[in-house]
Order: sequence, then structure tokens, then C-alpha cells
Amino acid sequence: MTTQLQSAEQLSATTLLRFATAGSVDDGKSTLVGRLLHDSKSVLTDQLEAVEQASLNRGQEAPDLALLTDGLRAEREQGITIDVAYRYFATTRRRFILADTPGHVQYTRNMVTGASTAELAVVLVDARNGVVEQTRRHAAVAALLRVPHVVLAVNKMDLVDYAEPVFAAIAEEFTAYAASLGVPEITAIPISALAGDNVVEPSAHMDWYGGPTVLEHLETVPVSHDLTACHARFPVQYVIRPQSAEHPDYRGYAGQIAAGVFRVGEPVSVLPSGRTTTITGIDALGESVDLAWAPQSVTLRLADDIDISRGDLIAPADDAPPVTQDVEATVCHVADQPLSVGQRVLLKHTTRTVKAIVKDIPSRLTLDDLSQHPAPGQLVANDIGRVVVRTAEPLALDAYEDSRRTGSFLLIDPADGTTLSAGMAGAAFAAAAEAVGAADDDAEWDF
Repeated sequence: MTTQLQSAEQLSATTLLRFATAGSVDDGKSTLVGRLLHDSKSVLTDQLEAVEQASLNRGQEAPDLALLTDGLRAEREQGITIDVAYRYFATTRRRFILADTPGHVQYTRNMVTGASTAELAVVLVDARNGVVEQTRRHAAVAALLRVPHVVLAVNKMDLVDYAEPVFAAIAEEFTAYAASLGVPEITAIPISALAGDNVVEPSAHMDWYGGPTVLEHLETVPVSHDLTACHARFPVQYVIRPQSAEHPDYRGYAGQIAAGVFRVGEPVSVLPSGRTTTITGIDALGESVDLAWAPQSVTLRLADDIDISRGDLIAPADDAPPVTQDVEATVCHVADQPLSVGQRVLLKHTTRTVKAIVKDIPSRLTLDDLSQHPAPGQLVANDIGRVVVRTAEPLALDAYEDSRRTGSFLLIDPADGTTLSAGMAGAAFAAAAEAVGAADDDAEWDF
């Protein structure tokens, strides 16, 4: 029992890293994830036995570790990843939430889902093929989503005789491309997921490489997602008015703090109305507290009876985001149906959903040379482009580079509720690249 308590205390004291894997088809993403889970002893005995039996049934002598993550029957039959597979594991140094995303072009939208909350992205490249279009696409998505750390895992080094020049050429090409997108930190690691080289244990075949293994880097990379240091934002989710004998006049505004810290006595603005008031109380878990911080779920009580409803945003009076009805953004189009100029949509931002119309699609990104194809007229599945959206009601929207939480939104089909595009308000990564080039080496994007 004492040992179990110590293990629980150690686990609670470790930090959490959310990361996603990406890469082209057959680059070995699922095998890498399986190797990480297996070699870090994060696989249960019955899971490993099931994988061994499934591998034997397919005529394989050694267990296919990719089956640890490819859970759909279609994935196992085809040997590919289709859906985002989430896995949870831990070492003595850190806890992990891993999103294994698909490699096929038609499933790039799934990578957007997996990387949207990631602090690190592992992009795999087959050492025999080098950087391909899908590699560049995934690097662009990681840059757009402001993932602060990118690992280039050059896989299948065993199939190129562990040659250093092969690794060096791929690392140089990818690093130059990702840096031009504004990715602040890129780490290249040569690996063989199948053989286990440089995944958890250092490789005996690549003595020319002196850097960390994949797991060592995951355990030690700085995780700077302190939401309390960000601009304070509180999207209202629900208005609480019991009107009971015990609480006849209680009026509270419930929700999850998206970022920052709120304190009793602090002047705040309610957006989009712009009315100002003061926080008179904060209720958390049934008790009154003096302050609360992200990502706590709390109820705020205000000094004035202002008309506030679901979707309104509460922010410090001296640090409120701008209110606008014209949203300029970069979007990753994720639906099979195209997004066209003049199309009527719903825009969902935090807890607020408003009617909108696509006024313009100024450009579509060409991933080969990062050029902008002007006035495409529409975006199709997996396209990345700039849009201008006019909303029926004003929105309090941050720039995505300032806040991943209050600078993001979804475009939704009002007819059936299908998600059309995932949007990032403000400048695209081209502007971010210029800023990164002018910033200090240790600068990172704000979460």
C-alpha cells in the first residue's frame, strides 16, 4: 500500500505533455507509438498477447507493434491509420497524452484535430523518401496551430544502412522549411521504430549521433503552457439563478476560465456589449474563493445586474480583446463539401455561435513553395487558405498567435451541423515567421 501511495504521489507531481504524431503514409507512425508504449513498459500483458496473436494470424513472426494503436478493423486490415488514436502513458518523469494521426492526404483534417491542443508534434519521415508533400503539409499545419516544439523523426534508418549523410540532408531540408513557417524549435532525431533505435534506448548503430532519444526528448522538452500568464478570458457558459428561499437573489455566471487569473474586486468588461462592472465573488466547488485561474470551472458574481447570457465573454476592463464583425483568418478546410464565397455558415467561438457569411477567400496556400494562390473562389477538403467572414453579431476575438483558445473558431454548416473549417484568427504563419526571426532564440508562442 505504501508503494502504491508513493507511486500516486510521484505521478501527480510529474508534468503533462500533449503531443501528436504525423507523417506521410507508411512512414511508421503507429510503429513508433507502439515502440514507445512497449519499450517504456506502458502496455498491459493482455494487450501485448492480443497483438502477438494478431501478428501470428497475419503470418508475422515478431509482434507488429503498430497494432497497439491501429484499433479500427479497417486500419488493421490495410495497415494504415484512419482515425486519430489517443493513448495515455507515463514515465517517472512525465505523463503523456498522445494523438496518433493519419498520414493519408484525405485524413489531413484529422491531424488538425490531434495537433490543435498539442504542445509538441512528432513528424516522421521515411529515410528512403525524404521530405515529401505530405511532410510539408503536416509541418504547415503544426506551424498554423502554433505548436511550439516540432520533432523530425527520420525513420527506417536501418533501411539506409544508418547513413549519417542521408539523415543530415533530410534534417537540413526539413529544418529550413519549418523555420520559414515560423516554427520556433525543431529537433531532428534518426530512428528505426521497427528495431527500436533511438526511440527509448540509444542506438548502437549510429554512434555518430549524440542527441537524445525520442522518449528522452519528450521527457525533458520544456512545457510552457502556464495559462495563468495569458490574457484573462472567461466565456460564459450558463447563467445560474436558483430563485430559491435559500438563494432568492443569487445570480452567477458559470463557465471554464479559458486563460489567465480572475480576482474578487477586479474591474471587468462584458463583451460584446462593453459594459463594465466588478467581480464581487467567485464560487468554486461550492465554496467562495478570492481568486481563480485557468482552466478551473467557476461561477463569477458581479456587482451590477447586466444583461449577460451564454456566449458573452468576461475579461479585465484594461485588457479586453477587440470586438468585430469582420473576421480575417486562416482556415484548414476539413469537410468533403467545399467552402465557397457567399456561403452562409455558423461561426462557433468559445461558447458563442453566430450566423455568418463567407465574404471572401483571398488566397489558398500552395505547400510546395509556400506561395499564395490568389482568389481560388473556394476551398476543398484539406486546403489551407485565408478567409474573410462577416458575422451577424459582434465577437470578442483574440488573435490566434496571442491565444490558441480564444483566437480559434469553427465554421459550421447550418443545415446539418457539419464542421466545415477550423479557423485561426489574425495573421498566418508567414507573419509569425518574421516575428520569430526578429525575436530572441528562447521566445515561444503564448498558449
